Amino acid sequence: MTLDELRPDEVLVRIVGAGMCHTDMLPRDPELGGDFGPIILGHEGSGVVEQVGSHVTGVQPGDHVLISYASCGTCWNCLRAQPAYCQEFELRNTSGRYADGSTGARGSDGRPIANRWFGQSSFADHAVATERNVVVVDPELPLELLGPLGCGLQTGAGAVLNEMRLSPGQSLAVFGAGAVGLAAVMAAKLAGASDIVVDDLHESRLDLALSLGATRVVLGTKDSVVDEVKGAGPGVDFSFETTAVTEVISAAVEVLDRPGTAVFVGAGMGQLSVSPHLLAGRKITYVLEGNAVPQVFLPRLISFWKQGRFPFDRLIQTYPLDDINAADADSRLGKTIKPVLLTGQLSNQERK
Repeated sequence: MTLDELRPDEVLVRIVGAGMCHTDMLPRDPELGGDFGPIILGHEGSGVVEQVGSHVTGVQPGDHVLISYASCGTCWNCLRAQPAYCQEFELRNTSGRYADGSTGARGSDGRPIANRWFGQSSFADHAVATERNVVVVDPELPLELLGPLGCGLQTGAGAVLNEMRLSPGQSLAVFGAGAVGLAAVMAAKLAGASDIVVDDLHESRLDLALSLGATRVVLGTKDSVVDEVKGAGPGVDFSFETTAVTEVISAAVEVLDRPGTAVFVGAGMGQLSVSPHLLAGRKITYVLEGNAVPQVFLPRLISFWKQGRFPFDRLIQTYPLDDINAADADSRLGKTIKPVLLTGQLSNQERK
């Protein structure tokens, strides 16, 4: 494939590592795939800047960067520091194309190929991003492991710290102990939660959740999940739903105390099905990207990691890009929490 010339606000990044997220699997769904392909996926990239567009001032060749989601920078929400709710979010992220519907890559036959998946398409040796959706990081950091911070980990931790603004002593129930859910667990521990309950189908993931800060765990195969999560009390202050499974979405509402808030982030075909009376004193919201400003929030998460308070590296298993099918299979089986695909290596000079 051939990449077009950089636009004025763009940067060319040589990818070193790219996290593999559930959202990257959605375009393979036969009901959705025809709307996307041909497309380059991947949206948790990290790498080294090789070239910058003519209008780029804050990034330069040689910078180590994480790539996060794309936003326009000019709409009302972007201007008031809420880029996750950019008026063009779907166009710039989930279409795989530029906001005007065009692409920036072509196959050998000249056919357009979508290469703007979440503003990057990082399952490749090079990706084109914009100055707005890259975050420059210290070159001494393990760059190949940092990519998942740009989406999945940002989503989980941001939901707790930015959206819920969980206070010391409050409680949280997390449904789904994947990377997003476990990021929420680590963030809740950081915030001083008194009770962190995790529900999942895999006992190994529940064991990991306990080691990361969960105070209780519930096996999702039980019939009494709601009662088990609530325990002896009236319910939890917050719930966090990552699975997009209809029954689990409903459970995330039922476990709430009053007042209480359910935060959904799961991407899938599940539906919200809830009796209106269950909403008395309760709130429901769906959050994109942890309601985070990447240039502000990602350095904060890295700082927590350096302090030993956000050990996200414990979730990561690396694979060569050629082993992407094995990474997918291990993720589906619950063997790997967060696969990271390694697409290149840093030189000794780059690895400071």
